[in-house]
Order: sequence, then C-alpha cells, then structure tokens
Amino acid sequence: MKYVEGENRGQLTLLPDCVEDYISEENPVRVIDAFVDGLDLEALGVEHAVPGETGRPPYDPRDLLKLYVYGYFNRIRSSRRLMTECGRNVELFYLLGKLTPDFRTIADFRKNNAKALKNVFKAFVKLCMKLGLYQKELIAVDGSKFRAVNSKDNCYNAEILNKKLERIDANISAYLSRMDEEDTREPDAVVLTKAQIKAVVEELRSRKEKYRGFLKELTVSGETQLLLTDPEARRMHSKDGFHCSYNVQTAVDGGSHLIAEYEITNRNTDQGLLKEVVENTKAILEVETIEAVADKGYESRADILDCVMNGIVPNVAMKYDKRERIYAVEYVENEISEEERASANPSNIQKCIHAGVLPKCYEGTAIEVEVRGQTELSCFSLNANDTVTCPMNRTLTKLKTKGKGSVYASREACRQCQTRCTDSNSNSRKEVYFGPNTEYVPVMMYGRKGQKLNPLPEGATLYNSFHRKDKHKKQVILRIKEAPEKIHQRMCLSEHPFGTVKWYDGAHYVLCKGKEKVTAELGLSFLAYNLKRAINMVGTKAILAAIRG
Repeated sequence: MKYVEGENRGQLTLLPDCVEDYISEENPVRVIDAFVDGLDLEALGVEHAVPGETGRPPYDPRDLLKLYVYGYFNRIRSSRRLMTECGRNVELFYLLGKLTPDFRTIADFRKNNAKALKNVFKAFVKLCMKLGLYQKELIAVDGSKFRAVNSKDNCYNAEILNKKLERIDANISAYLSRMDEEDTREPDAVVLTKAQIKAVVEELRSRKEKYRGFLKELTVSGETQLLLTDPEARRMHSKDGFHCSYNVQTAVDGGSHLIAEYEITNRNTDQGLLKEVVENTKAILEVETIEAVADKGYESRADILDCVMNGIVPNVAMKYDKRERIYAVEYVENEISEEERASANPSNIQKCIHAGVLPKCYEGTAIEVEVRGQTELSCFSLNANDTVTCPMNRTLTKLKTKGKGSVYASREACRQCQTRCTDSNSNSRKEVYFGPNTEYVPVMMYGRKGQKLNPLPEGATLYNSFHRKDKHKKQVILRIKEAPEKIHQRMCLSEHPFGTVKWYDGAHYVLCKGKEKVTAELGLSFLAYNLKRAINMVGTKAILAAIRG
C-alpha cells in the first residue's frame, strides 16, 4: 500500500493557484478583512487615511491595521514576528495582497495611531450592538495588573532614595578613611592605590547627585514614585509580589460576556473607579441606566453613592457592611410628577431620591429609599465598664479624653445603623461627649414610631439644642441591599476575559510605554477577544452580513 502523496515541487501548472481559493468561507480572516474595509479611518483619526499628493507612497493603513488585528487574533504581538509571518502565511497573503512591510513600519503604525486604535475597538462594539449581542442590563467591572516595560530596579520612591543616599554617604566616609590608612602603609602592603580609591569616591558622588536629582523631581512633581523607563506606570502589588504595572479596568456585558469598555489607569487599587468606568460604558452602549457588579476592591461609599445618583445600580461586594449599605441623604421637599419619576436623567433621579421617592428605573433592584422624621426620643447612656450604649442598644467605646470628660464613638455601630441620631449627611460616625458627672445624653432620632430604643430616664432634662430651628425635621434613608447571586455571577463574567487575554494570548505584559500607547495595545487584545467571541456566538456569515448591510 502506498502513502498519500503530495504534488511534485517541480511540476508546472497551466493555470496558477488563486489565493482566494485557500481561504474558506468560514475563515475569520474574511471578517477581519471586511470589518477593516468598512471603517472610516479618517473619522477614527488614523494617520495617512488619505494619501498625500506628493512624496513616496506609504503603506495603506488598512493593510497595517488588518495585520495587527490578525496578529493579536492569533497571539502574535511582536512586529518582527508579524513581518516574518507576512512572508510565509497564506492568510496574510490574502489579507495584504502579499505585501511584506518592515518591522519598523509595523511598530510605528501601532505607536503613531494610539488614540485611533481605541476607536477601532469601539467600532467593533458598535457592530456587535448592531447584531444585538449586548444585553445592556448587567455589566461586571473588574481590574487586573498588566506588567509594564519597566524593571523594579528602575523604580524609586522617597524612602528608597533616602536609604541609597545614606548608604552612599557611609561608603564615601569608609573609602576616605581607607585612603588615609593607605597613606601610612608601606608601599608593598597597599591593596588599592590612592588614585583607585579616588575614582571610586568620584563614582559614588556622581551617583549621589543622580539620586538627589531624582528626589528633587519627586518633590516637584508631587508623585510618590519615579519610574525611569516608563514614567506613567506604577509599582503595584499583585498576586506574585510587587511589579511595575498598569491597572486595567474592563466592563463585561452580563449576557454576551463581551467586553463593552476598558480603561488604563496607574492607580494602585480599584477603589473609587467604579463610576468612571460605568459612565464610559453607558456612553458606548447608549443607555441611560445600567446595573453594575464589582468586587470588594471597589468599596468607596462616596463613589457608590455617586453611582446611585447618576443612574447606576452598584452591586459591590460587602467589605465593611454586612447585609446592606445605609446612607443618610438630605431631604428636600418636592412634588415629584410621574414624568420625573419615570425619567432616567441624573438630575431627575437625584430630585426623586432627595424627595424620598424611588425612581422608576430602580424598581426591582437592590436600592430602596425611605423618608423618616425626627420623632423618637432616646439617649446615650454611660455604663459601669466605661462604655456607652447608644439608642439602638449598640456599644460605643472611648475614643479620646476631652477636658474633664470623654468622647465615645463606634464606626461599626454607625455604619450599620438604620435609625439615624444626627441630621448630618456625611455618614460618618457619631461622637458623643460625656462630662465628668454625666450619665446619659438625650437625643432625638430619625426613626419609626414604636421602634424599640434605649429608653430616656424619667425626669430627664432636654438640652437647648433640641429647640434649634435649623435642624432638619426629615431625612432620607437610602439602602443598597446585598445581591449575593450577582456577586457570584461577577466571577464568571469578569475573570474570563482577563484570563484569556493574559495567559492564553500571552499578553500579561505590555510592549509599549505610556498610558496612551498601552491603551492602543490592549485595545487590540480586547478587540481580538471580542472578535473570537462574536464569531463563536453568531458565526462569520452573520457578522459579514451585518458589516455589508
């Protein structure tokens, strides 16, 4: 029996092969080709989108963009490797018409079109929206660290620089002392000559001036870190230690698992980034309200409240709270019409919440609002063990001594308290002062009638502050309840894109320097992820039909 035999290399053919015949109808290369050809590169801000009338003709930016999208789609990010593939890859013969651009030309395209490549990512998101792939109901927000082009040895802060300066001063003193010792030794016993020691000291002094310059630069800029190779990156803590990195934020659609938006930051933590990321996602998905889910790293009471006030339902995993977050919001009396209640405009949402009315867009979510009047009388009472029992029967501990008395407080008790004892809207802990002969401090509560409170002793005297006219008689209590099923769903949504891009595609480190160029580079990685997922969901023919239609 014979083996299956191939064609003879020296055999001439009457009709040459057509590259088109080597690319099947289902090949993703056809999607890349049609998608890039359908883009308005001039509107996206791509260089040389319109060729000049004079000079040497440049490469068509469409061809270079196709090359990069294909490369990231197939886990090839290096410009040198892409150049190699142009000379041997049949799919690239089809895409580029057998062009073989130099690696410098390829690398310069990515470097010079940083802003435009983010717009290309957005253009594919719009295409997926046209296909109806984004459900736009729930998004999962998460952050991950991507290594920057900067070693740990080229990263400095004030503490490191001061230690280096101290060590250099000690070494200079040691070498100068040694120089004096060498002068008293016999010529045959000298280990280092005076000239050699002098050279070492000069080198140390030169290094000292360099570190002083770094320290001055840190002081002038106000930054806490100085990175020499990539100044916009930061040294961050990750699972495998400290590394110079970028903190990459993504927003993943709950229905399709497609990435809707991403942001590149150099913040060490995710705290305070939720609203910024979700607002950008709302803009690209063209929605007024959306529900977001995030992990404990996004715990920021101010940021979460800001989300609620701007049409975002923030389901953030509980870090300090237990089952719900409670906010005291200023009450503003207003007549809310049905039109205002049904509106998703942030100004109308805020108006409803301040009036104690739940906006229609928050019905059925974890958000609740309630108006409470200052109607219930109670007190803080001092215990024999030098603690204080608050009106809600929680324990406050001694915070500090003030004059002859003491101040008591508990952040944990106030954080979870549903019945407020102050008209302050800062949601900070209540600090209660007890004088030397004080056993109780009366207080008027914002609570429900009939609620069980710490009783006020009979015959207690109310202070003058009870009769202040500037005190708010009503207060809005805003609650955001825990949503464990959505918190659990977050892991399935946000972790998969990061795992795929970082470890399957090998993009756990970036090749470019600076936030703008890193944004472009990761835009290509996330575009490739979305492209693969969209093809798996609806197939190449449906995507091609949407592009051409």
